[in-house]
Amino acid sequence: MRKWLRRVWLWGPVALQMAVIFMASSIPNLGRLPGGVPDWFGHGAGYAILGGFALRAFAGGRRRGVTIVAALAAVAFCVAYGASDEVHQLFVPGRSAELADVAADAAGAALAAGAGLAWRLATRP
Repeated sequence: MRKWLRRVWLWGPVALQMAVIFMASSIPNLGRLPGGVPDWFGHGAGYAILGGFALRAFAGGRRRGVTIVAALAAVAFCVAYGASDEVHQLFVPGRSAELADVAADAAGAALAAGAGLAWRLATRP
């Protein structure tokens, strides 16, 4: 049971953020974001959160686990999810798939993973 709890502790936040993204992309005919926030910023922010959680999970929840391999895995994971979410939007009325959205997703995930990796390298004992 302890192994199961560890997986939930590591991957639960990832799954929760993925669910939030999925629910948001399931809203038909979604208009502009509140306050005039650009669409690309919303994508970048959502996927930065996902990227940070994914880096934590791929690192095993340990600071020393934050490596270039874990960071690249987190970004690849987020880009794959972003691409699949764009395909999902093809089936939502009033929504479409945009390559620019996947690029914004990738940028957000890369920013978070890069920041996590830089933090790890800067605090190396």
